[in-house]
Amino acid sequence: MTSRWISSSLCGAAVAALGAAATAQVPPPPGGMAPPPAAAPAPLFDPQQFPAVRGQVQLFTLTPRGDIDGLILSDGTEVKTPPHLSTQLAYTVKPGDSVTVRGLRAASLALVQAVAIANDATGRGVVDNGPPGPRAMLAGPTELQGRVRMALHGREGEVNGALLDDGTILRLPPPEAYRFAALLQPGQLVAATGIGSTTALGKMFEAQQLGPSRDQLSLVETPPGPGRGRRPPPRP
Repeated sequence: MTSRWISSSLCGAAVAALGAAATAQVPPPPGGMAPPPAAAPAPLFDPQQFPAVRGQVQLFTLTPRGDIDGLILSDGTEVKTPPHLSTQLAYTVKPGDSVTVRGLRAASLALVQAVAIANDATGRGVVDNGPPGPRAMLAGPTELQGRVRMALHGREGEVNGALLDDGTILRLPPPEAYRFAALLQPGQLVAATGIGSTTALGKMFEAQQLGPSRDQLSLVETPPGPGRGRRPPPRP
């Protein structure tokens, strides 16, 4: 990618030095979700030193396990966050809220690697120094058809999926996302088989076969790793 980011190691060190922002106590949400973690000590460095991006939250983006890994703002800007902030973000912002994001901006993409996110109306915020959050359970193998609204990216600007018109987050590993790049362009019709999940936060689908229609599916090569669902057999 042509996007130029500050070194990940330097960013990690700076982010690790930031404590989670203290927030007012929030009552537990419906659905039996665990309460948010206790606030950490005040940050050593001021998150306000990072550039600010302001906008309205359109929707959350999700990992293959169903954790929040970012936001999409109403102007199309992708805001990337680590999955361990999933629970804190769910308590702090929701679609429709106006937010101020502090973090590192890509040079040639509408993409921000967030260090801190604040809800403009409530004043509550989160900083990238939180503990791991709970993981959603995956559903079984299923099928998907839809139209691409926009391509999605990882924290380094790599393409790793697409947002469909119905709000579904379609995920596939970056090497395969580049191979299927023509299918991930806005307006393209796609069909897929794989592993899907639906939670209160949104719909996620991890593609294991992908193509322009159900009759033209190609296998998505997924690198082995922990926590991935079993690959269904290819369609005849």
